[in-house]
Amino acid sequence: MPRSRSRRALAHDASAVLAEAEGIVLARFHLAEARREAEALCADLPWLTTGQAEDLTRRYVDRRIDLTRQMLRTTVRRADELRREYEARYTELRGALLRRHVAWASGLLTCATGINATLWLFTR
Repeated sequence: MPRSRSRRALAHDASAVLAEAEGIVLARFHLAEARREAEALCADLPWLTTGQAEDLTRRYVDRRIDLTRQMLRTTVRRADELRREYEARYTELRGALLRRHVAWASGLLTCATGINATLWLFTR
């Protein structure tokens, strides 16, 4: 392991590997769940031949996986939109807070200068 790589970089790599592994496990779970649902559907249709049941299972799994992909893409797109909205709002609030702090600091400095000038005039 090269010394130039920091612990933070290694932790980032480890979290990326963990996230990828989690994604693979989740994808396999969805695939197995879709297959179970398709097999349950075929079990409720006893008149299907073996070939028809296999075809129905394959089509059901394919459509279910496509639907899951579409839902995940929509969720990711919405999460990205929300992230951008929150970042914009955060930047706006941060700017407003900075302006308030500058205004208060300027006012406080003005008051301190005025009091100092008044005391200087009275003590002179």
